[in-house]
Amino acid sequence: MKIIHTSDLHIGKNVNGFSMIDEQRHVLEQICDVVRQQKPDAVLIAGDVYDKSVPSAEAVQLFDEFLTNLSESAVPDAHIFIISGNHDSPERIAFGAQIMDRQNIHLSPVYKGDVKPVIISDKGGLVAFYMLPFIKPVVVRHFFENEEINSYTDAMRLAIAKMNIDKSIRNVLICHQFVTNAVRSESEETIVGGLDNVDAQVFADFDYVALGHLHRPQSCERPAIRYSGSPLKYSFSEVNDNKTITIADIDANGGVKFDFIPTSQLHDWVDLRGTYNELTALQYYDSKPELRESYVRVTLTDENDIPDAISRLRTIYHNIMEVHYDNKRTRTNSIVVNDIDATEQKTPTELFAEFYEMQNGESSLTAEQQSFINEIMERVQNKKSE
Repeated sequence: MKIIHTSDLHIGKNVNGFSMIDEQRHVLEQICDVVRQQKPDAVLIAGDVYDKSVPSAEAVQLFDEFLTNLSESAVPDAHIFIISGNHDSPERIAFGAQIMDRQNIHLSPVYKGDVKPVIISDKGGLVAFYMLPFIKPVVVRHFFENEEINSYTDAMRLAIAKMNIDKSIRNVLICHQFVTNAVRSESEETIVGGLDNVDAQVFADFDYVALGHLHRPQSCERPAIRYSGSPLKYSFSEVNDNKTITIADIDANGGVKFDFIPTSQLHDWVDLRGTYNELTALQYYDSKPELRESYVRVTLTDENDIPDAISRLRTIYHNIMEVHYDNKRTRTNSIVVNDIDATEQKTPTELFAEFYEMQNGESSLTAEQQSFINEIMERVQNKKSE
């Protein structure tokens, strides 16, 4: 069964004041072109359709155009699966799901404790597709009050257990979570301390796991647990990433072979470094005309700040987004920043344990205390996201 897998469209996103809508229209057309060429059995969009839970009218219109084009691009029997991510409103993504089902467009419902598969077939037999929108422990706990759920892994394990998977056929999970040890980018929403981690072992019963949430394409633990990555770059941490659309072909025995179709962008993302005089020298930017329209981050190495540097540089680099300095002053300041970064890498439990030790002279928290702190931190995080 041939599957096209993508995610994290973030339609309507703005980066540093620049609208990405034209970039998104450009890449969505490419996705439809790939569907026409590859003729897949299924197209999977693994969450974060929109960048905001209440998207703009422009974003909704673009997604409507894309979905119409995508449906027309797919062969008559192809199925399209779309789930909500952490940036989406589950209710808005689920709107019209029953009508859409008749057109082989399947939208993830709001999670209510059970996930029913959509089962389709190919010459190798049956394949069950499970659509699991982004979930938090508090959401799963609401439906299973008697179960112990202390982490995102616990929540995911229980949600999967309640699916009652038929292991005699091939099974595909579409979900939007952070898998432990996967590599993040700057453009993703994160929880300090990694409380949102999900262990890859919970996906053992699936032949393919189509992940969304992380913008860098990568596999986790085994090749078939895969992030397609976003089809566009959304931060300078992704400057060197190769953005692709994932093609996964699942054979009759559940083995998966991959192909990756690169996507193009209207504007590239570029990091420039040097003194102000070097970067504004005619021979420098004339030799690289593409830089004039690229999304640019500049790191100036001048010891003295350049007055109104970003405005002056914008006369040359029209889409400049950021200006930073790397000099004696900033390197001195970075010592303090690195100390802060080291603290931010610790989990809330570790930070509280250090505080507890200073206050009480005891070196570790009990298991009960750790569980209590994790629950409090989760409540705080949920309150912040409301």
